[in-house]
Amino acid sequence: MADRNDIPPPSETSATASGPVAPASTTSITSDGAGPNRGDRDKRKWTENRKTNANGRRKGQESRRGDDRRGPRDKRERNEKGWQERKRRKVDEEGKSVGTSKPSYMSIQFPEAEIAAEERRPKRKVAVMIGYAGTGYHGLQINHQEKTIEGDIFAALVAAKAISKANADDPRKSSFVRCARTDKGVHAAGNMISLKLIIEDPDVVKKINENLPPQIRVWGIQRTNNAFSCYQACDSRWYEYLMPSYCLLPPHPESYLGRKVLESVKEQGVEEEYAARLNEVKYYWDDVQKNDIQPILDSLDPDVRETVIRRMHVADRATASASNTTDPKPSDEKLPTNTSEPKDSEMAVEGKPEIEPSGATEPMQIDDKDESMAEAEVAPTNAEEADEQDAAKPKEVHPVDQALRQIKAAYVAAKRRYRVTPERLSQLQQALDQYVGTKNYHNYTIQKSYSDPSARRTIRSFVANPEPVQINDTQWLSLRVHGQSFMMHQIRKMVGMAVLVTRCGTPLSRIAESYTSARISIPKAPSLGLLLERPVFENYNKRAIDQFKLEELDYGRYEKEMQVFKDEQIYRRIFELEEKENSFHTFFHQIDNFKSAYFLWVTAGGLEAAETREGPQEPVPVELQEELGEEDGDEDPENGEG
Repeated sequence: MADRNDIPPPSETSATASGPVAPASTTSITSDGAGPNRGDRDKRKWTENRKTNANGRRKGQESRRGDDRRGPRDKRERNEKGWQERKRRKVDEEGKSVGTSKPSYMSIQFPEAEIAAEERRPKRKVAVMIGYAGTGYHGLQINHQEKTIEGDIFAALVAAKAISKANADDPRKSSFVRCARTDKGVHAAGNMISLKLIIEDPDVVKKINENLPPQIRVWGIQRTNNAFSCYQACDSRWYEYLMPSYCLLPPHPESYLGRKVLESVKEQGVEEEYAARLNEVKYYWDDVQKNDIQPILDSLDPDVRETVIRRMHVADRATASASNTTDPKPSDEKLPTNTSEPKDSEMAVEGKPEIEPSGATEPMQIDDKDESMAEAEVAPTNAEEADEQDAAKPKEVHPVDQALRQIKAAYVAAKRRYRVTPERLSQLQQALDQYVGTKNYHNYTIQKSYSDPSARRTIRSFVANPEPVQINDTQWLSLRVHGQSFMMHQIRKMVGMAVLVTRCGTPLSRIAESYTSARISIPKAPSLGLLLERPVFENYNKRAIDQFKLEELDYGRYEKEMQVFKDEQIYRRIFELEEKENSFHTFFHQIDNFKSAYFLWVTAGGLEAAETREGPQEPVPVELQEELGEEDGDEDPENGEG
């Protein structure tokens, strides 16, 4: 299944300590393997046992240590004395408090007097249907220190008195279970949690939503049978993935991947087949060079133009050995986009983004020996003078950097100008069709081997909407996938594979080869575009009506509200963030310009041309960890979706 739904244990530090352990025997073994006389050994053991009780402690030890260290025997006495609170509090070597731990998002504390005064009310097992925009949150799953969707929902349930103060310190007390865990930045129009709630108040849903931010909503709460678990009862899930249509453009011919694709096509003698697959986009970048880039170059002074051209297409066409190392330490060669321009020019088309993308230009790179040309001012003698000068006047931009920014903006604008044709969209659909059925997806997640039975997953459908949507100057595509369950990064890697095959003119058979025992590297598409639409409970709904006499778990009754929420809270965020940060441009630019054989399986040379890995534990270059999802190496691949 797609994730583990047990709530992580509370983080309170216990100040109790186990009793002293009897010292280990100092009896040594002789060189011939024989110990001391057996009679003496048995006598010593009998003597030691007389001095200890059944717990291994010396007799009388508990009475000398006092009740407060081990805690009162009576449960009521523990609560009255505040023993549990003292147990959680950190203490120094002398037993004095050194302050409490940081506040926890999954443990809401109330004074004992308030807990005792609260009226006890019955709890009922329910399904809570929710929706959320994942922007700004560290995923769905509640934890102690990070801001998560479930953390805010749990706090709202407590504030609305749907969870009692006595149970507010631990979600496990309410049997808290999630249907599908979504990762950081991933959205959900429909998801579900199941737990025991106090639902006597007819306005409980309204009160919960009043305590939630607008980007998190509770659609409804429905009674279930007492044994219900939304995770176990879920039959399948619907996801949507949104991406700009320009993702289907081929790699720039001056990029590393673009050159390798063209070289392999010639070597294998498949120029005609490749040209047919690319069709109308084959000469797209030639037209951009002629109509958009060349006019910028023609407007420059000859000496500036020469430097700009050199920095656009720096002659570093050899595969960097540092990129192929498996040394976990960072190599000297970074992703090309990290060195393509100075930091002050890492900006979006309309200004510098809040989160600077690691790639910002098309095939442009910076030559370090030209950096000195960009700064003509004499450095101030101290920090105060530097601050005064910085505040007095803005930094001057060298003509070379100015031209590079213009060229980068021209490339991004040219991408956004692209409008996909029905033929190109049909090629993407053919790639998505390769996923339908039960396949081995060990290459589409982390830490899964080919022989692992859980790597086999069933996809019921994967469809690209034939009608793109125009948002401002960017055309967007919608892909919808329906599957039984998904592993960590699986959907994003499926999108990454299908898009790379389409944009590089790769034979569709390459997708089938990814299901074999060969270990290849598939990049995961940006999380920005991923959206959980809703889980499906077909089998439970039949039993709910026939056996339990309960209502179905049906998101259809909230369809109107959910669509408004998607438009205002999810789609709008996706579109605005892409325009500000160029996330998809950055992602494919990194893939296209990383000088490594890891992605050369897209070429006509096939899997043999690519750098393969022996198994799921083999490390990859540091620069590729984020693209491949390997930065989540400590995570359970079952513990997340998409």
